[in-house]
Amino acid sequence: MRLLQLTLILSILFLASCEKDPVIPNEEELITTLNFELIPIGGGATVSFTFQDLDGDGGDAPIISGGILSANESYVGTLVLLNETENPADNISLEVEEEGEEHQFFFQSTLSDVSVAYNDQDVNGNPIGLSSTLTTANVGTGSLTITLRHEPNKFASGVSNGALSNAGGETDIEVTFPFDVQ
Repeated sequence: MRLLQLTLILSILFLASCEKDPVIPNEEELITTLNFELIPIGGGATVSFTFQDLDGDGGDAPIISGGILSANESYVGTLVLLNETENPADNISLEVEEEGEEHQFFFQSTLSDVSVAYNDQDVNGNPIGLSSTLTTANVGTGSLTITLRHEPNKFASGVSNGALSNAGGETDIEVTFPFDVQ
């Protein structure tokens, strides 16, 4: 009887020690750099909004630079996300595009007459935000906050039009850029 109990206990311990580590299907990627390139539709110089934090959270403060936009102008905007701790840098934008139904960018301006419209869609026809059109009106100084949400509820009220408050999900990155409209 004791031999049977000892065999049973050893078998349980052996099986427990053979369990594999859990598989995490979509680990969060490290985003060290966010570039928002704005090309004037009417021609002119590209405006770049840039965030870079090569050491990640903590440590050194990120470097954030906004730009100067022209009044009454429309710009084609392109977002590029990078992990520059890798060599060569890992383009996280490709993953966001590939998993578009699980991601959406949100654009919030402190100037009411600066708006951003989506130019790209996921497989369900919902916005992603890697490509957009930013439109200015009057002269002013403000800020633009760009937020990337993972697994937002894209079918919630207003989310497909950029309403972050109803989106839910988890924030992958959020950056506020200062800018002037002249």
